[in-house]
Amino acid sequence: MAADALRLLEFPELLELLGRYVGSPLGQARLQSLSPSQDIAAIRKRQALAAEAREYLRLQHSGGVAGGVAGGSAEGTSAPPQPVSFSGFGEPSTLLSKLGVQGTTLELAEITALLGLAERVLEVRRALVSARRRFPELAGVADRLGDFQELLKQWRGKILPNGELDDRASPALQRLRREIEKQRAVILSSLRNLMRSLAEGSPSQDEIVTVRGDRFVVPVRIANKSQVKGVVHGSSSSGQTIYMEPLETIELNNDLVRLREEELREIHRILQAMTTALRERVAELNTSAECIGVLDLAFACGHFAKEFDCVIPQFISREAPARLRLVNARHPLLEALFRKKGMTVVPVSLELESEARVLVISGPNTGGKTVALKTAGLLAMMALAGLPVPATEAELPLFDRILADIGDSQSIQESLSTFSAHLVNIAAMMAATTPESLILLDELGSATDPEEAGALAVAVVDRFRSTGAFTLASTHHMALKSYAANTPSVLSANMGFDEETLAPTYHLEIGRPGKSSGIAMAERLGLPHDVVERARQSLSSAH
Repeated sequence: MAADALRLLEFPELLELLGRYVGSPLGQARLQSLSPSQDIAAIRKRQALAAEAREYLRLQHSGGVAGGVAGGSAEGTSAPPQPVSFSGFGEPSTLLSKLGVQGTTLELAEITALLGLAERVLEVRRALVSARRRFPELAGVADRLGDFQELLKQWRGKILPNGELDDRASPALQRLRREIEKQRAVILSSLRNLMRSLAEGSPSQDEIVTVRGDRFVVPVRIANKSQVKGVVHGSSSSGQTIYMEPLETIELNNDLVRLREEELREIHRILQAMTTALRERVAELNTSAECIGVLDLAFACGHFAKEFDCVIPQFISREAPARLRLVNARHPLLEALFRKKGMTVVPVSLELESEARVLVISGPNTGGKTVALKTAGLLAMMALAGLPVPATEAELPLFDRILADIGDSQSIQESLSTFSAHLVNIAAMMAATTPESLILLDELGSATDPEEAGALAVAVVDRFRSTGAFTLASTHHMALKSYAANTPSVLSANMGFDEETLAPTYHLEIGRPGKSSGIAMAERLGLPHDVVERARQSLSSAH
């Protein structure tokens, strides 16, 4: 799909909107990789997942009363499916890459993160596999998630909530920590006895045992230095106190240091064992992360479809007569914007078939012509990306490309005027068009002499018609309106305009052209009455 068309039809913004419903970085990565394609198998797979996810969410909300599931059958009343959440998943690719390197040992925090991934994968797997009868597509993806029950049973309980190893992580670790505690108690008892004796001779002596360089020491006033035999391990900032390790605790401290070193070796051994256990499942962890991204995106599509009242679009096979049919289609970005303002989008309905693949839309300025084109184009892109679309019904061919010329294409860098830039773009579109393409032309023939522009507009549309491409074009030019009205394979449509209120209705009406109503619009927007009347008098009888 052409990058310009994706930009003009705001496909990246659509992905951003859909991203509000994605719960994890894995789903976001999957979302950002989405683009329209012709891989009908992949499209239908994504559609089926989205349809089931929407029904899954509906049943959760309704308490489990099934009303028919896409790809399955109604089952009457049953318990609602288990909740599924993707918000707890992080981005594990760096950890999984490190895990895949032989000889590396993961840190405890890294192991905790991967065990957390395995635990959340297991929760999703259990929820979806248990609902296989109603949701076979979702369960099919869940089948590829790793069953990490034994792995978690072996290691999960050996890590404390604060992220440290539990004493019971191994018998050796439990023994060493008990010995360390006993040794600490012996040392502290000895040092406190010494501190009490020093305090009796000097009321100002602190009775605090502290640690310097992994060894327990006591603070001693300079005046009392001669009363303590041992090793000095530093002094206070004021220089009035030194920190001493008494001779009687040196061997005790040595034993404590030895025990702590043994503890660290045992911890490292346990981390190596945990890393090995995870490394043996690294392929399953990678596959699980990939599948979580697929499921997260599927449920995001389900949330989106539920909130925006979407339908799964149907594709017309190449063997059947081609048809583009949208019923009550709404532009999702416009609808999201209008909802914030408490407003409602006026839906668009249109139908083009093999015998008439061209639609020329006319009507007033700000009447919705561009929105109609963008709605058709964006929904076609969404369908080709396997996404639900906001409409009541949607049928379309498997377009090989969607080409658009919409908006002000003036290029300062290339010294192109608006008119020139449009022509350059249209020429490129003509070179790329096939009978399986969708062509969108907005305000065709603008920004130049009206008579020549009208003639060019007719020629351009007729060229696209001759290729057999589905073509939607908006215009104000009388020549193009006349062409549409008098060419059997071309349909006319108008965006409604209320002559009494002088306001557009935004309803697309197929069958006749619409008036530009520029003069009426000028009057509505406050142009002086005498100027408006002068304009009306200048209209030709042909107009």
